[in-house]
Amino acid sequence: MWLQGQRAALAVLPIIVLLWKKVAPIDVPLDPRIQQDLKQPPTIVKQSVKDYIVDPRDNIIIECEAKGNPVPMFWWRRNGKYFNAEKDPRVSMRKRSGTLEISFKTGGKPEEYEGEYQCFASNDLGTAVSNKILLRVSKSPLWPKEVLEPVVVSEGSPLILPCNPPPGLPPPNTFWMNSAMMPITQDSRVSMGLNGDLYFSNVLAKDASTDYSCNARFLFTHTIQQKNPFSLKVMTTRKIPENAPSFLSPSGLHSSKMVLRGEDLLLECIAAGVPTPNVKWFKNGGDLPERKVKFENYNKTLRIVSVSEEDLGDYVCMASNKIGSIRHSISVQVKAAPYWLNKPTNLVLAPGENGQLVCLASGNPKPSIEWLVNGEPIESSLPNPSRDVVGDAIIFRSVQISTSAVYQCNASNEHGYLLANAFVNILDMAPRLLGPKNQLIKVIENHQAFLDCPFFGSPYPDVRWFKNGHGIVLDGVKYRLHNNGTLEIKRARPEDQGTYTFVASNILGKAEDQVRLEVKEPTRIVRIPEHLSANRGSLARFDCRIKHDHTLPITVSWFKDDKPLGFGWMSKYKKDEDSMSIHNIHSDDEGTYTCTVTTELDQDSASARLTVLDRPDPPEDLELSDLSARSVRLTWVPGNENNSPVTQFLVQYEENRLRPGEWQNLSSYAGDQNSVTLQLSPFVNYQFRVIAINSVGQSRPSLPSTRYQTSGAPPDVAPSGLKGWGTGKTNMEISWQPLLDTQRNGPELRYIVSWRRKDHEEEWNNVTTISTKHVVRDTETYVPYELKIQAVNDFGRGPETNIVIGHSGEDKPSAAPADLRVSKIDSTKVNVHWVPVDPRNIHGEFKEYRLYYWREASLLKGLRVTKEKKTKGFYSDVSQSTGILTDLIPYSKYSMYMVIANSKFEGPHSKIVEFETKEGVPGAPKFFKIVQRNTDTIHLEWDKPLEPNGILIGYTLKYNTVNGTQVGSQQVQSFFPNETEYTIRLPDRFTRYKFYLSARTQVGSGEVYAEESPHFANEAYSKDQVDIATQGWFIGLMCAIALLVLILLIVCFIKRSRGGKYPVREKKDLPLDPVDQKDQDGSFDYQNENRSLERESSDEDNKPLQGSQTSLDGNVKESDDSLVDYGEGGDGQFNEDGSFIGQYTVKKDKEETEGNESSEATSPVNAIYSLA
Repeated sequence: MWLQGQRAALAVLPIIVLLWKKVAPIDVPLDPRIQQDLKQPPTIVKQSVKDYIVDPRDNIIIECEAKGNPVPMFWWRRNGKYFNAEKDPRVSMRKRSGTLEISFKTGGKPEEYEGEYQCFASNDLGTAVSNKILLRVSKSPLWPKEVLEPVVVSEGSPLILPCNPPPGLPPPNTFWMNSAMMPITQDSRVSMGLNGDLYFSNVLAKDASTDYSCNARFLFTHTIQQKNPFSLKVMTTRKIPENAPSFLSPSGLHSSKMVLRGEDLLLECIAAGVPTPNVKWFKNGGDLPERKVKFENYNKTLRIVSVSEEDLGDYVCMASNKIGSIRHSISVQVKAAPYWLNKPTNLVLAPGENGQLVCLASGNPKPSIEWLVNGEPIESSLPNPSRDVVGDAIIFRSVQISTSAVYQCNASNEHGYLLANAFVNILDMAPRLLGPKNQLIKVIENHQAFLDCPFFGSPYPDVRWFKNGHGIVLDGVKYRLHNNGTLEIKRARPEDQGTYTFVASNILGKAEDQVRLEVKEPTRIVRIPEHLSANRGSLARFDCRIKHDHTLPITVSWFKDDKPLGFGWMSKYKKDEDSMSIHNIHSDDEGTYTCTVTTELDQDSASARLTVLDRPDPPEDLELSDLSARSVRLTWVPGNENNSPVTQFLVQYEENRLRPGEWQNLSSYAGDQNSVTLQLSPFVNYQFRVIAINSVGQSRPSLPSTRYQTSGAPPDVAPSGLKGWGTGKTNMEISWQPLLDTQRNGPELRYIVSWRRKDHEEEWNNVTTISTKHVVRDTETYVPYELKIQAVNDFGRGPETNIVIGHSGEDKPSAAPADLRVSKIDSTKVNVHWVPVDPRNIHGEFKEYRLYYWREASLLKGLRVTKEKKTKGFYSDVSQSTGILTDLIPYSKYSMYMVIANSKFEGPHSKIVEFETKEGVPGAPKFFKIVQRNTDTIHLEWDKPLEPNGILIGYTLKYNTVNGTQVGSQQVQSFFPNETEYTIRLPDRFTRYKFYLSARTQVGSGEVYAEESPHFANEAYSKDQVDIATQGWFIGLMCAIALLVLILLIVCFIKRSRGGKYPVREKKDLPLDPVDQKDQDGSFDYQNENRSLERESSDEDNKPLQGSQTSLDGNVKESDDSLVDYGEGGDGQFNEDGSFIGQYTVKKDKEETEGNESSEATSPVNAIYSLA
C-alpha cells in the first residue's frame, strides 16, 4: 500500500502540468547590486533541531535566523500560543535575529521552559516559519536503592545479570566493570546484550566473583552512575553436563522488529548451551546485504546500516553446538517518517507570468500534506484569484505584485513531520548587466568557447548575439545559446575571432555589451620525456619540447612524485628550454618526473619514470654448514638488488698461512643461488666472503664468515709442465710448474725429481728440491732422457707424473745438404732438390732445411734490381729432399744455397746454385692518365711497367662509352712497345669513356690499368692542360720580359746618377730630412722631391714591398724575391709551371756599396720613384 501511494503521488505532477501553460521561474542572481535593490520575502537560514535536548547546567539558546528585504521581524509561539519574550526577564532575543537566549543567573529552573517552540520571521512580503522545536532538559537520575542477594548457580548453567539502568534523557550507555574499574572480559560465552544485561551462555568456576557492577554513562551531564555489584557464586561439578542450545534473548521461536527508514537495524540472538553455541544469520528468501551488514558482539548482533524498504523481511539466527541447534525468526518491518520527493523551492516571477509550487513527500504510512501561507492554513487566508491548490501543488496564473507571499508545506505521519518554506516573489526590472564591460575572452583552438554576459531582468529578457555587426544563426551545430544567455561556440576556429555584441531586452528596456574573442594555438608537449634507467652517479636527462601560442606566456614546471622541484644555483636539478637534467643521480632521485607547461588558458603535462640502477648491496648473514674434510656449504642472504638483477655471486676466500690478508677468488655462481657447496683444499684455514654482481658492477664484499680449518693430506696432484732441455751442449735443465697454494695440502712442500738415459737399463737418478728446476751436468750432446717428478709434504708423497722425454743440449750441425739443384723452372717458381743430411750430423732437434736465395739481375738490359737475400724453410722432416720455391720474379737471374738448422744453430751451407726464371706477363703500366682534354678530343698518356717480366711486344687499350649504368660496345686498340700516347676524337662534349690498358709480352697481357674520363660538365674547360711552365714559348716570353725589365732598371739608374745638385751628407746612414726644401744654391733635393711624389701616390705605394724586413738601423730591407734583385742580374729561371725559382737577391760587395754618394742611389725602388 505504501509503495502504491508513493507512485500515485509521483503521478500527480504531469497531470498538474497539463492544466496550465508553464513559464520558467526567474533565477535571481546573488549579485549585491541586484540584491540590495531587490525586495524578497523572509527565508529561514538557521534553526535549532526538532528534538532539542539541553544541559540543565547551561543557558538555553533556541536558534532562529532569517534573511529578507526588508529585514524580517521575529516572534515565537510556545505550545501553540504566542510567546511574549519581552515579559520574561530571563528571556532575550538577539538583535536582527530571532534567536532566544534563556539565562538562569537570577534563578529559575530549565524544566520550566520545556515545551514546543516555533519561530516566525515576517516582512512586508510574507512570513516564514521554522520547524516545531521540542525543547527538553537532559536528565540523569540515580539508580534506585536495592539490596542484591548473592547469585548462586551451578557450573555449566546459563545466567543473566540484569542491569535495568534508570531512564535518562537521552538514554545512557551501559557497560560492566569490577570494583577495580576494569572492564568485565567478554567473549563468545560472556557478553552484554543490547538492553545492557550481562549474559552467560554457561557459567564456569572462574566466573565466581563479588563485583559484577553495571554502569550507566549519561552523555549530557558527563556522569557515570554505578549499580550495586552482583556477587556470583558457582557450584562446581566434576564434569559439566553438555546440552543443546537454547535462546536467552529473544525468547521463543518467533519475534518481530520495527525500524524506521534510514536508521540502523539491530537484531540480537544470545544462546545458552554447553559447549558455547556459535551463532549464524540468514534471511529468508534472499541474501544478506553484504555492503550494509555488520556482525557484532561475537556474531550475536546483526547490524544493517541505513535501512531501506528492501531490507524488510524475515531474518533467522541459528545457534548450534555439537549437541544440536536451534533457530529463531525475527520479522522486520520498515516504516518511514516523511521524506521529500519534491521539496518546494522559491519562485520568482514577473507580473503576468505563471508558476507552480510542488510539494511531494513519501513515508510509511503515507504522509498528509497541508499548505500554509505566511504561517496560517491556506484555507483561512484571504482568497487569491491567481492561486489554485490542486492536490500537492499550488498553481499560479497571471500573477500580480500582490501575489508575493511565503508558503509552507507540512508533510506528516505518525513517525514525524517535514516543514518547508517557499516564497513566491513577483518582480519587474529592466535588463541590467552584471559582468564587466568589454570583456576579452581567450580560448584554445578547437575547444569550447563560452561568451558569458551575466544579466538580470524581470520579465526575463530576450537575448540576441551579433558578430562584427551581423546576427548569429543559432543552428545548434556551431553555436548554442544557453538559458542564462551564454553563447557557446562548440569548436573555436581562428576564423571565429572577432567582436561579439550581446543584447538583452524586455518590455522595460534593453542592455548591451561587447565581447572580444581571441583564438589561440593549443599548448602541446611535442617531445615527451621517456622512461629512463640510469646508473647511480650518472646524468639523467628528460626531454620536454613545447609548442605553444607565442602570445601566451608559459610556465614550465617540473614535479617529482607530484611535488615541485627547485632549480636553485646549488640544486642538482638543472633545466633549459627543452629538457631537465639531474646530475649525479642517487637512489632517492628515483620516481616519476612530470613536465607541466601552463598558460592562462590550458596546460599539458607528460610524465616519465626514472629508475636508478646501482650496484647491489652486499650479501648478509653468511653461514657455514655440512662441514667435511674437502667441502663445506655456504649460505647467505642476498642484499637489495637496487633495480638491476644480480647475475652472479662471487665467492672469495682468505687463508692465514701462505698469503694472509689476501682475498682470492674461489668460485662464482648464478644470481638466483644463495646456498652452494664449496670444494676445499686440505690444510687451509679458510674464511669466506661473497660479492654480488649486476649490470652496474660489484657490491661491496660481505662480512667474512667464521673460519674453517681443513685437515692435511699428501698432495693430490703432480707438478705440471715437466720438461728437460739443454741450455748448453753438455747439460740438461729440468723444469716444471710449482703446485698452487691450494694444492700443497700440508707443510714443507718439496719435489722429488728423477731422470735416466732413455733406452739404457740404468737406475733412476733423483734429487729432492724446493726449487722449480734442476740442472743435470756433464751430459753428452743431444741425448734423450726419461724424466718424472712428484710432490711431497709432511703428510706423504703425492702421485708421480707420467714419464716425459727430455734432451741434453744441442751443438752446430756438422754437414750441409749435398747436390743442390733445380728443375721445372717456371716464371715465378722452381723445384729445388738436395741430398738429405745424416741425422747424426744434426747434433740437435731438426728444425728445417733453410734455403737462402736472392735476385742477381734482370734478363732485360738496363733494368736495375735489388739483391735482397730471402729465406725459405722446408719443415717436414730430416729426410725431405725436395721442395718448391715460389714468389719469384719472371725473366730474372737467381742464386741460392741451403743449410740445415736445429733449434739453436745452422750448419755449413751448400754450394751456390744459379738459375734463370722464364718470361712472364708484365705488370701494370707505371701510370695511365688523361693529360689533355677539350671539347672534341681526349689525349691519353702512359709509361712502361716497372716490372716488364719479359720483353715487351706492345700495349692493348680497350675502351667503351659510359652513361650511368649503361655501357657501350667495347673497342680495342693495339700499340707498339715504343708508343706511350694516344688521342681519341669525341662525338660530342658529353661523351664519357672507361679505359683499360695493359702491356704485353710473348706470354700474354699483364695487369690492367683502368681509368675513366672526367665529366665535362663538372670540370673547368682548359684548352691545354699541359703544364705551360714546361712549354718553350712560355720560357722565351718570360726571358724577354726579364730582359726588358733589366734594361729599364739600368736606364733609370743612369738617369738618377746624372741628376741635379744635391748635398753630400756627412753621415750617409742618417735618415733624410722629412721636410721638402731647396738648397741655398737653389738646387732641389731628389729625396724630398721623391717624397712629395710619394705623398701624391696611394697609400699602397708608400708601403714596403710585401716580404721586406726592417734592418736594425731602421731602414727597409728588400725582400729576397723582389723584382729589383731580379733586375740586377740575378740567377733567375722558371720552373715547369712558369713561376720564378732560384735566389734572386743580389749580393753586392761592400766596396761597391760604399762608393755611392747616397744609400738611395743604389736602390732600384728609389730609382723608379725618381724616374716618375
